[in-house]
Amino acid sequence: MGYAKIQADDVTREISTRWFGDGIHHWRHIRDESRVMQPLPDQPAYRADQVRQIADNLLLFQRDNGGWPKDYDMLAVLNVAQREQIAATRSLDDTSFDNHNIFSQVEYLAHAFVRLNDSQLRDACTRGLDFMLAAQYPNGGFPQRYPGATGFHAQITFNDGAMIGALRVLKDAGDSQPHFGWLEASRREDARDAVRRGLQCILNCQIRVDGQPTGWCQQHDRNSYAPVSARTFELASICPQDTTEIVRFLMSVESPTPECINAIEAAVAWLKQVQLAGVRIRRVPAPRAEFLRHTADFDVVVVSDAAAPPLWARHYEMGTNRPVFAGRDGVRKDRLADIELERRTGTAWYGGWPQPLLTQEYPAWRERPRQPGATGGRQAR
Repeated sequence: MGYAKIQADDVTREISTRWFGDGIHHWRHIRDESRVMQPLPDQPAYRADQVRQIADNLLLFQRDNGGWPKDYDMLAVLNVAQREQIAATRSLDDTSFDNHNIFSQVEYLAHAFVRLNDSQLRDACTRGLDFMLAAQYPNGGFPQRYPGATGFHAQITFNDGAMIGALRVLKDAGDSQPHFGWLEASRREDARDAVRRGLQCILNCQIRVDGQPTGWCQQHDRNSYAPVSARTFELASICPQDTTEIVRFLMSVESPTPECINAIEAAVAWLKQVQLAGVRIRRVPAPRAEFLRHTADFDVVVVSDAAAPPLWARHYEMGTNRPVFAGRDGVRKDRLADIELERRTGTAWYGGWPQPLLTQEYPAWRERPRQPGATGGRQAR
């Protein structure tokens, strides 16, 4: 479908806002006094079909450097004072890929420009695209924050969609997907080069145990590719949720190299190996407790249940494949019950993230005709 046809046929269609959900949750439900704008009680939000209003919000929130600050509701109906707070802080460099940020705005603006044919949206989208290209390390990795990141914020970050989200949108741009059909050739080539380097970085980061490739950590050292810890409760480990998203991206490569295929097969084998059976996670009532970032009137417990669906822990110890946990003190624990209530209720320690991949997407990928040899239409380097 060409660009002109999309303008004619799809101008009234809503654009998916799914990737904004993480920022919406953080802004509305997790306290953070450092934000330049706080939500009001019962703050209204635009409907998904109010594309013009949502796109205007993205223009308002975009920083001068081309990126966006994290953990705001891009769909919020803002009052005058809130709009002034955002406009007055446009020069800040508080831009971050964390929590599915930046790539989500760029993707939305690409679709919005095609529907609304407003040059402001095109220009904002290309500035965001240029921001992503500038943030990428020469070895293909993406930091959590840019610019000026330090500590774990400067490491190669797979957690919360940071690197995979950026690469997915850059791949769409480089492949001239319909919502990027207007992008000029030079930026398309830059996007393709970014994806080639990103793919090789992913392959370099895959964790090997006794020579056998497994999955990926939430973050990897920006120079050595080794798995590294992030926040104190996020230990260096093999992480099924991030591994699932990485495998999905690798499976989107039209002509994968043998190295890419082997990475997928090894990761899927590892995910099957560490699947937990016979346990279920339950929320149980507990006295109301106030914490710095959230309030909880429940606890989270692990119970035996032979009928429970497959489950995976968030972190697995390298070498043993045992689930591992940590609280704010950073001390490794073997059981969820051994960490403090604040972290038990503030982090998703278990989930069914790989299940659709293993039961539907991976089997379909194996049946898909492909010509091995090139990555994304070109040989990875």
